[in-house]
Amino acid sequence: MRVTWFGQAALLFEGKQTSVMTDPFTPDVLGYPAITEAADIVLTSSDDDDAHCRSDLIAGHPVTCNTLDIAGDGKGTAEVGGLTVQAIAAEEWEHHPRGVANQNAMYRFTLDGIKIAHMGDVGNALTDEQIAFFEGVDVLCALTGGSPTIALPDLMRMIHMTAPKLVIPIHFRTLAYRPANIQWITDFLPYFNSRDVEFAFGPHAEIAANDLTGHTRVLVLDHKR
Repeated sequence: MRVTWFGQAALLFEGKQTSVMTDPFTPDVLGYPAITEAADIVLTSSDDDDAHCRSDLIAGHPVTCNTLDIAGDGKGTAEVGGLTVQAIAAEEWEHHPRGVANQNAMYRFTLDGIKIAHMGDVGNALTDEQIAFFEGVDVLCALTGGSPTIALPDLMRMIHMTAPKLVIPIHFRTLAYRPANIQWITDFLPYFNSRDVEFAFGPHAEIAANDLTGHTRVLVLDHKR
């Protein structure tokens, strides 16, 4: 399976038969280039956040889903384009500068036998139920920029409790990121032994189920330019 990071929380997972895009953004809002790649399925964590919900900008006539519709006020499961998607409700940072803690969802799915979870746009420490949602995950797309998303100590508590095989950092500050209100990846990486951190030195990486064994590793991607 191939993964590509476009910036913010937007990733493309390309399996043998299906491709899945997560949380595409509005380029002008964030400063990242427009996403030109097509996808079979687009999953978003909400339908009202320009940094996470722009499924309408993705080429290829994909099947789209706001996963908050699956979660409702709790959690749920639905079929989206032949893919089984689970979602659980979450909120943005309760002290967000916009003054509104917008509802969003965290979600997970399995592609090519690999269990993938995306943290959406959650901004608070996770409840026990939300932490349990991530149990058994192989690949965790983790929000690593701190406020207004989840604080790094709270994120690490979840990672330690659920032990994903691979963490892909997303939603951290880069030189292209226009708002400049979140933390750099260098604030997150010291939580791990350096031997467990790998740099892709580009926006793409190949992930194989056979490689997802043992303790948690971190794979740092550069955003697509």
